[in-house]
Amino acid sequence: MSGRIVFRWVVFLLAASYCVRQALYGGNDEFGGAFRFLTNWALFCSFFAASRMIAFEEGRTERRWDGFVGMTAVLNFMVVFLYWRLYFGDPASVTRDGELAEWWLEIYLHALGPALQWIDALFIHRSFRRPLASAGWLIGLVVTYFAWIELAVAPRNDTPAGAVTSGLPYRFLNDLDLGARAEFYATNVVVALLTLALFTGTAWIIRRVLPRQEAREAPPGNPDI
Repeated sequence: MSGRIVFRWVVFLLAASYCVRQALYGGNDEFGGAFRFLTNWALFCSFFAASRMIAFEEGRTERRWDGFVGMTAVLNFMVVFLYWRLYFGDPASVTRDGELAEWWLEIYLHALGPALQWIDALFIHRSFRRPLASAGWLIGLVVTYFAWIELAVAPRNDTPAGAVTSGLPYRFLNDLDLGARAEFYATNVVVALLTLALFTGTAWIIRRVLPRQEAREAPPGNPDI
């Protein structure tokens, strides 16, 4: 078994174990459970992406899932960037009491897990070959998440409460009126697309500077997403 396969199985099994943990204990006391939080959407996307990259590596599928893998890398970046920026600005804005939960959980969800997915996407899978597909996945998922928390989660939950509304999963969102939240959401979509462009450029450079053993290519004409 190659070192690449071992790495991917480690990444996959870690993601799988944290998915199970979050599904069971990630906040099922309120409507939406673990899926109130964008962090867990990124976690489950990482799990699925890892499963597809292993399948491709082992020849069990001809589909590279470049669009989805690229989207997942950007989604992970959004989670890491937003979480730590908000945490260092005001810890209570993204935590219940201003304190980090279990360190092993926070470090994996907001640092190690995303980093492992980036390493695979950039250096092993050599993804970001279909940025338009990634952009489509990204816009669709992010818009779906924002609609989910606004139209389904917030109306069914009373906490956390803010100066303007209540029920939105992140405390700071409840201090913003609808217009300010819409501006925040739109800004994040734009930042995500710019981040995708940065990842795409970085991947292009890596493929040329480090041309060693490219990841297996899908056959010409094979459908991919």
